Amino acid sequence: MGILLVDEKSDLFWVVIVLHAGLITFHVIILIPYTTLYKRNKAVEVPKESDPISIISANVYQFNEQYQKLINLVLEVKPDILLTMESNQAWEDAMTQIEGEYPNFKKVALENTYGIHFYTKLPVKSIKVNYFVADDLPSIEASLLTESGQPFTFFGIHPPPPSPTEEDTSRERDGELLAIGKRVRNTKGPVIVVGDFNNVAWARSSVLFRKTSELIDPRIGRGFVSTFHAKYRFLRAPIDLFFHSKEVFIEDFRTLRPIGSDHLPLFSKFFINHEEDVQEEEVETLDKEEAEEVDEMIKDGIEEKSDRPQVATE
Repeated sequence: MGILLVDEKSDLFWVVIVLHAGLITFHVIILIPYTTLYKRNKAVEVPKESDPISIISANVYQFNEQYQKLINLVLEVKPDILLTMESNQAWEDAMTQIEGEYPNFKKVALENTYGIHFYTKLPVKSIKVNYFVADDLPSIEASLLTESGQPFTFFGIHPPPPSPTEEDTSRERDGELLAIGKRVRNTKGPVIVVGDFNNVAWARSSVLFRKTSELIDPRIGRGFVSTFHAKYRFLRAPIDLFFHSKEVFIEDFRTLRPIGSDHLPLFSKFFINHEEDVQEEEVETLDKEEAEEVDEMIKDGIEEKSDRPQVATE
């Protein structure tokens, strides 16, 4: 009887080992593209059709009152575009200090942690606010020109996370992401999408967003570039994401110093080239089953009833 018990334990031990090995392999396969170990397309010299364009995207954390930290950072780095998320009326009032440098803007001050503000130095054709799945979840869509006259479209987004204090499920977040993905796919010319996705780049809905929008994730082959939580360096996750079309070439992509928020600001610099197709093979598209899944997820997101308070408390 004792020998039988030993045999059973031994079998269980090896089953556990095999399962663990399988899980490790599974996660390595998923995560390795988001490390510098992953080989991207061979680097080539691509002519610049446009001047370099720089962006700071920052979830400021609505209850963070260290406004000057972000203002000083912006005045120092001088990005062409600034996107803030969780920016309420207090943040909007504080940010008037930069309006002399950023004369073009769109402000949506909300107290529900979904306020969003967009500032740019660049020439503007149009800026509008979209509400894809809920009337208290704004996103920015801006048709812009580089200083050399190259047109491109900027989307700034911040869908809600599933959490005990906000949403019971991820349906609203996923529906918002994928509805924007469809909008992006139908947008002509170079496109940038940036914001707090409340999701990592390799999550199912993020991957479906990338395929739906037919955009490229600059983290692939560059590293995680993790943004949240700002206070815990070794526990950070990359949830402030950035995607771009094949005409956009990334020169710089990194986080910036803390601003008192739970997120680190994300910085990127890029240029535009319409002629080169060297990034074409990095674009992935949906298969038939995935397209059906996307349509269903958008429908579920629109139908999801939110109990989000109009005024959030810390």
